[in-house]
This record gives sequence, C-alpha cells and structure tokens, in this order.
Amino acid sequence: MLLIGSGGREHALAWALANSPLLTKLYATPGNAGIAEEAECVSLDVGDHQSIADFCRDNRIELVVVGPEVPLVAGLADDLRAAGIRVFGPSAAAAQLEGSKGFTKDLCARAGIPTAAYGRFSDKATALRYLADHALPAVIKADGLAAGKGVIIAEDRASAEAAVADCFDGAFGAAGAEVVIEAFLEGEEASFFALCDGRTALPLATAQDHKRVGDGDTGPNTGGMGAYSPAPIMTDALIEQTMAEIIRPTLAAMAEAGMPYQGVLYAGLMITASGPQLIEYNVRFGDPEAQVLMMRLKDDLLVLLNAAVDGELDRVSVRWHDEPALTVVMAAKGYPGAYQKNTPIDGLEALDNSSDVKVFHAGTARTDAGLVAAGGRVLNVTALGHDIADAQDKAYRAVGRITWPDGFYRTDIGWRAVGAVGDDSVEPITG
Repeated sequence: MLLIGSGGREHALAWALANSPLLTKLYATPGNAGIAEEAECVSLDVGDHQSIADFCRDNRIELVVVGPEVPLVAGLADDLRAAGIRVFGPSAAAAQLEGSKGFTKDLCARAGIPTAAYGRFSDKATALRYLADHALPAVIKADGLAAGKGVIIAEDRASAEAAVADCFDGAFGAAGAEVVIEAFLEGEEASFFALCDGRTALPLATAQDHKRVGDGDTGPNTGGMGAYSPAPIMTDALIEQTMAEIIRPTLAAMAEAGMPYQGVLYAGLMITASGPQLIEYNVRFGDPEAQVLMMRLKDDLLVLLNAAVDGELDRVSVRWHDEPALTVVMAAKGYPGAYQKNTPIDGLEALDNSSDVKVFHAGTARTDAGLVAAGGRVLNVTALGHDIADAQDKAYRAVGRITWPDGFYRTDIGWRAVGAVGDDSVEPITG
C-alpha cells in the first residue's frame, strides 16, 4: 500500500492499517516522524502524478490511500486509476464537493438537501448588493480550497463587506475568485462520516471537533484543536435522519450527474431546531476526527477501504469500541498565525507502553538532536476512557508528561460533553 499525506490524520490511518493482517508492506509519502514508525517513508512529488504511478508499478502497490484533499481535487485518483492502480478517494469531479462550496450548495438545492440559504457570486459588486438585503450575522466563504482559512462569520455589516472584499481582492488566492454568502445557522456542530463506493454509503462513528484556537471556543478558527467521539448530540434518530436527508441523496445526485462518489464523505453538520443541516462537505477523513475514529475502530480498516474501492460496501459492516475517545492537539505557539519551527519535544517515550493512550504525530521531524516540531499543529494526544470525562482526564495527564515549552493547547477539549467551561473536571495544565 501507499499512503499519501503527512499529518495527524495520516498517522492515525497508518497506525490502523499497520494492524491489518492483510497488509504486507506500507509506504507513505511524505510522512512524518510518527508515520515512520508504521511505514517506510519515501520522498515523492505528489503533484507529479506520473511519478506516483511509476512508484506504484515499480513497488507492486495494490492500493493507494489519499489522505489530504488537495491531491484529490487535483485529479490524482483519476490519473492513478487510468494507470490501472486501485485508489481509495474520489475523482476530481466528485472532489468538487470540497473543492467548490458553490458546487455543493447548488447540488443541495437541486437534491433538496437541507442547508443554509445562500447566494453564489463571481464579482464583488453583485455580492455586496446581495449582502445589503440580508440579515446578519452572515457567513462569507471563498469558493475554493483555502487551507481552512476562507470562511468568515461576519457579525456586522462592515466586517461582512470587508470579508467579501478580501475574497475578491486576493486574500485567499484563486480560492476567492468566487464567493458564497450563507445565512448563519444556529445550533451545535457535529462531524459525520460515511464510507461510499458510488452506490452504497456506510455510516461511521460520529465526532465533534473544536475549531477555535482558545478555551471556550474563542479566537480564530484553526484546522482543529481537538475532538472526541462519539458526539452525544448525534442520537440514533439523528444519524438515520442525516443518512436519509443528506448522505444518501448526495450519493444519488452525484451518481446521476455522472460523477459517482467513492471514498470517505465527511459532512460538517449543524444540528438546528429543525434537524441536521449541511454546513459543508469534505472529501477525506477529518483531522483531528480521524484520530479518535481510528482509536475506536474495532474492525479491520483495510477490509473497509477495499470494500469501498471494489463497490462492495453492502457486504460489510463496521463495529466500534464502546469506550469514547478524545484527542488534544498540541500546537506551536503563535498558531494559527506565525510560529517557530524546529523546536525540541521530549517525553513521548514515557507514553509508548500505554494501551489506551496514543500520540499521533501531525507536524514532526526526527533530527540528530531528537524529535522537533515541524508544523503548526504538531501532536495529537489521544485517549480511550470509560466515558468522555475519563478519556479527557487520561489525555490531559499524558499531555502533562510531554515537555515542549514552545507548544500550547486548549484545556477544555470535550467541554460540551462533560460540562461547561470552568468545570472542575477541566483543569488548566502547564508544561
């Protein structure tokens, strides 16, 4: 197998895949210091699709798993399939579900999928006229991939107009060439995942992440500062409603449009008073949600991925450990803004023998001097517990054993599930 990616999501996938008795050899590109413990990391240019195909042929790769969204939107899965190589991940056409927010909103409108009211614009003046007639707060989104930075929740007219101007004036590069303006949805967010094979969707466990950088969900949005699974808000009834009203209609609409969806479909949901509504789709596992999902997965991940690739999801099921999982992201000071790289990290070896705690590497490198931070989000300290509060306690105790003066983390991951911010079960930890 070849796993593409270098983040905490890919380390979690590599760890789960490495436990499969079906696996004979796992390569990863580019990988990180943690992934290197599970796979042979190789240096390949992921943007050079021919070189990836050549590597697969030369090394008898039987399955490629594409972790991040950028190669999928760029058509890597299409080019590998054209070379006769099996791939887990959608085509470029199907990856528009993440690559173009406007594409997804239009699909929702056609298929009657519940989502926020919206407008789609290709010029600033028209967008500003639309904005002038609509209530605030409003959500302004750059249409394309913007590394998680192209979404602005505008509370007042001035900030809404500034967000629209930023998009069209190039703040998000080509991603802002088109803009989607949405009505603001009230409710609680949840992450919902389903494996898809073009015809069948198999729901996975639920999760809830924490996007804001600061305790109490304050400060700027990030790629994710922590997550837990399952999400208590996602009852069995809500899961079935999500499958019936959002996931299955999406799969049917994509097939009808001639772009069947194969891979993992990640629905960001807002649970409103009227039920679940789609905020956006991602075409890959969430990060850091993948970390808690892989900790809870009871079945063989490779069996499930093969079934998705081969159109046989209707023949498999998936089981989960009853114990909840929670992950705390340790990030470099300054993230999501500017931060220093190559700062030393110590103490991970003391956690290696724990059966219910796993540290997934997100942005790390191994040097002659030892382990160093090489990114914004650096470590995902993940734990299983008999309930979410217990998982939280184990994760933060593990965090406290890691020495990294140049890192920081939120101290309240899981607060919705265990109590309000400031609950005695969530104590700030310094280290």
